[in-house]
Amino acid sequence: MKSHFQFSNKQRSGIFLLILIIVLVQCVYAFVDFSKDELPSDTKQIETFRAELDSLRVVELENSKPKIYPFNPNYITDYKGYTLGMSNEEIDRLHQFRATNKWVNSAKEFQQITKVSDSVLNKISPYFKFPDWVTNPKPKTNSYNGNYSNNTNPKTYAQKIDLNKASAAQLQKVYGVGEKLSERIIKYRNKFKGGFIADAEISEIWGLAPEVIERIKNDFTVKTPRAITKFNLNTATRDELVTIQYIDYEVANNIIEERTLRDGFKSLEELTKVEDFPVKKIEIIKLYLHL
Repeated sequence: MKSHFQFSNKQRSGIFLLILIIVLVQCVYAFVDFSKDELPSDTKQIETFRAELDSLRVVELENSKPKIYPFNPNYITDYKGYTLGMSNEEIDRLHQFRATNKWVNSAKEFQQITKVSDSVLNKISPYFKFPDWVTNPKPKTNSYNGNYSNNTNPKTYAQKIDLNKASAAQLQKVYGVGEKLSERIIKYRNKFKGGFIADAEISEIWGLAPEVIERIKNDFTVKTPRAITKFNLNTATRDELVTIQYIDYEVANNIIEERTLRDGFKSLEELTKVEDFPVKKIEIIKLYLHL
């Protein structure tokens, strides 16, 4: 081992020189910047890539925005109104107006009722979709196609057509009933074996304005109602009540509780006093009940 650590003067000088060179190289590597100021690159290609990346970013931002599809403003819910930028007060004004069984038939009328700002109206009104009989009303004439006149003179029961047998062509002779509305009436009728129970069910068809319903009732009536089971309101069980349209278990329980408190109902109209009862559907519900 001792022979490995014995050096001559020349060897010691060589080792010292080698160490000095190593230190100098390390210093140069640490403190000298060997990178070039400008790297050769294809500027045109980079700009192309950047433009493509920007366009993809714009597309992604557009896709991430909530999409608005055409809708009828008469059925705006609290959540829908919030997403459209309406305030709670504006939404409440619309709901109060609709509670009176009235309809908004234009963007201008929508603004008058809700008092939304012009900016909000301009943003959402392009998506308003009203029924065909509002956007494309039939011209008012003295007579319709066929034997129906534009007057509202009440017809006798014998003069009216059975609503359960009326064709689409016959229904379209009523002012305000177009091709789509006549299809909806027949489609609703065909949902049930036997068709309509009574004239009151016409109000269940979406898109029919009150005045159009009155015109239909003037020319049509249910002469062959479908057979249904009617229940005695004062003896019906909960399981019997829930078979009626628009009555669920909670409402059925409330009806029985109210019946017990009243010692029996004296009239069907007293159902409006029942908690959570669907008052707007009482005319339909009454078709299944008797006292």
